[in-house]
Amino acid sequence: MRITLISLDDWGFNNHIAISLKQKGHDVHHINFDKFEYKYPNPLYKIYNFILKTFFKKNLKTMHFGKKIIENLKEIGEFQDAILVIKGDFIDPKSILEFKKYGKKTIAYFNDNTHRCPKIVRVIPNFDKVFSFEKSDCEKYNLNFATNWIYNAVPVVLNKPFEYKVFNIISNDKRLPILAKIADNLKANNISHKIFVYDRKFKRKTSTIEYITNHIPLSEVKEYIDNAQVLLDVNRRGQIGLTFRVFESIGLHKKLITTNSDIANYDFYNPNNILIIDDKNPEIPTSFFEKEYEKIPEEIFNKYTLEGWAENVIFNSLR
Repeated sequence: MRITLISLDDWGFNNHIAISLKQKGHDVHHINFDKFEYKYPNPLYKIYNFILKTFFKKNLKTMHFGKKIIENLKEIGEFQDAILVIKGDFIDPKSILEFKKYGKKTIAYFNDNTHRCPKIVRVIPNFDKVFSFEKSDCEKYNLNFATNWIYNAVPVVLNKPFEYKVFNIISNDKRLPILAKIADNLKANNISHKIFVYDRKFKRKTSTIEYITNHIPLSEVKEYIDNAQVLLDVNRRGQIGLTFRVFESIGLHKKLITTNSDIANYDFYNPNNILIIDDKNPEIPTSFFEKEYEKIPEEIFNKYTLEGWAENVIFNSLR
């Protein structure tokens, strides 16, 4: 089957979809439009773009992405069975409609919600089928539900030594005050941890958090994750869709601490493995670290693998 994946893959999560599909024998192209950098030719274009965005709902950057993606689709030169787009709200709607010239079915997946990314609403009608990880968006806009996926499944390793008990990495955003409270609680309870906050503007280190100015490659993040006993997940306000941190913990059979209470509604939820904390008053008992991780039943685990995800999002959409 011929499949093109189009995604803004700044962290590298989406490339695992392409790798998995290729391993299954499919002819796959991955167009990562994170590489299509746009620069204003001169300062006047910045003013022009402001006018476009304000009065005409257009954006030179999203139009540039669309143009470059279509150039790549032309270069592929073969009609695709499926064109899967992740973060399609970063592409202008007109270009998305043109994708239909190059594939039998255009499929969108959004792992952001319309509260945080309202431009999603504008592009929804331009796809043949749309999936979202946010339950409320699925209900409001009649979308199909799909979580993120496990990209890092490994065999269970018992009694492995760890460098620190808790690991987390996030971008500097509105979650930072919550993360700081959690980090303070970990320090007060002498729970070892490694916490990174990505911020392009400054680099510093506190007693609980390290600020970094460059993206850490996913391969390096994996090393930090491997050396942690428990992963920490801090969801954004107004979002209950599950982050990749949740699925990293499942894939590596690691415990999870999360502020997302909706996780209790999923079939893999086990209070032995997942500690739900209050973001206003995060209390992390040391007893949570004392019991071993309990393995998730195989039939549940498989639903969240890349193979299970592709079956739900891609192949069911083509039937």
